[in-house]
Amino acid sequence: MSGAAQGRFLTGSTMGHVVRMTATGAFGITFVFLVDALNLFWLSYLGEPQLVAAIGFAYAIQFFSVSSGIGLMIAGTAMISQTIGRGDREEARATAGASIAMATIIQFFVALLVFLFRHDLIALAGAEGETARLAARYLGMTVFSLVPMAISMQLSGALRADGFGAKAMYVTLFSGLTLLVVDPILIVTMGLGLDGAAYGLILFRFLLVGFAVVFAIRQENLVAMPDRACFERMLAPFFAIAVPTIATQMATPFGNYLLTRVIAQFGDDAVAAWAVVSRLTVLVFGGIFSLSGAIGGIFGQNFGAGYIDRLKSTYRDALVFCLIYTLVAWALLFFAAPYVALAFDLDGQGAEVLQAFMTIGIGGFVFIGALFVSNAAFNNLGKPTRSTILNWFNHGVLSWPSAMGLALLFGAPGVIYGQAVAGTVTGLFAVIWGWKYVQSLQPSTQIPERTPRVHPNPDRYRIR
Repeated sequence: MSGAAQGRFLTGSTMGHVVRMTATGAFGITFVFLVDALNLFWLSYLGEPQLVAAIGFAYAIQFFSVSSGIGLMIAGTAMISQTIGRGDREEARATAGASIAMATIIQFFVALLVFLFRHDLIALAGAEGETARLAARYLGMTVFSLVPMAISMQLSGALRADGFGAKAMYVTLFSGLTLLVVDPILIVTMGLGLDGAAYGLILFRFLLVGFAVVFAIRQENLVAMPDRACFERMLAPFFAIAVPTIATQMATPFGNYLLTRVIAQFGDDAVAAWAVVSRLTVLVFGGIFSLSGAIGGIFGQNFGAGYIDRLKSTYRDALVFCLIYTLVAWALLFFAAPYVALAFDLDGQGAEVLQAFMTIGIGGFVFIGALFVSNAAFNNLGKPTRSTILNWFNHGVLSWPSAMGLALLFGAPGVIYGQAVAGTVTGLFAVIWGWKYVQSLQPSTQIPERTPRVHPNPDRYRIR
């Protein structure tokens, strides 16, 4: 098996690890969302705002399913990295295999529920008429591709847990490059429109699995076929992390779902701008969104090894990185608003929504980034329920009334302002709570030392 016997994050500069893992994670996820934004661009190129609005509604629904997959990935990454920190490589490989199996089963049933109730969910989101029909069609075509995506997430999580940040990046980079070429052909050249966008997304998710298998299994052999004993060992601890982290991840699409309903009352132009803002958010702040997953392995390995001082420095360094990243992004996008509006053919109310995001809304990410750092710490250091509390406080308690109130005062841009207010309040609380928890950790609070399990015939578990 390639890679050092000792975990890669147990030595060296924690800031170096944070920057390296976040940079590779950010580049991969940012490229994917760049392709996703171009997907919207090609649809808007057709001159039918209903297509872009339909994608916006479908995105709000599918966000729930993607978020459940992310929660499962966080649980798998935490368990794998902690096991590596304890020095048990073979157990880490078997844990990765069991995580893949459980995530696949769970995501299949999630996709099935979304498929069966897609029309009702789209209606609840506020879509009507032809826009609702198009959104339901797109959702029905693409939702089952969440199953291969869940597999790729677990494999990418295993790569990050073991320090292979660049290879986790390649999984999304190579898949995204393919979609970059295919999307305009399907949507514009072949005239498939919304169906072409759906076919491209399905292809992209299967490519993710293919590249993830190459890097995580074929090259690095990070996955083993788990036996029944492995499932029994990890079932309880896996779901002890997975259940609250899934609940945590669900908070974001729930909040997005409510805000989509609020902005839907202002018409398709506002919803189309909201769809653009959603893509720009994940595109520009890919580094922030990837931060939580990227540094999870750093926390997990050092937590498993009992290196408490390195946990503290990781938390601090992640906050510093987040602050610098967000301020630079804010400064750049402040001047880019008119060019983005022109590129996506947004005017009137849609342009106002975009302008509100570019000038005020982005500022909230200074504090939302701190929330992501705190989430990573809590999820990987034994307190995942705290992340759940924080995220539901933000998206389930604060964001909707803030958006409703400010929308009454400012119209559609008020939704952006309300989102920023909620993120600022929650982020301030999260960073203080997370810092106090990390500072309180002592060697006695970490996972007990465990002698690595002896595997008399490890080749039996090798996936070739």
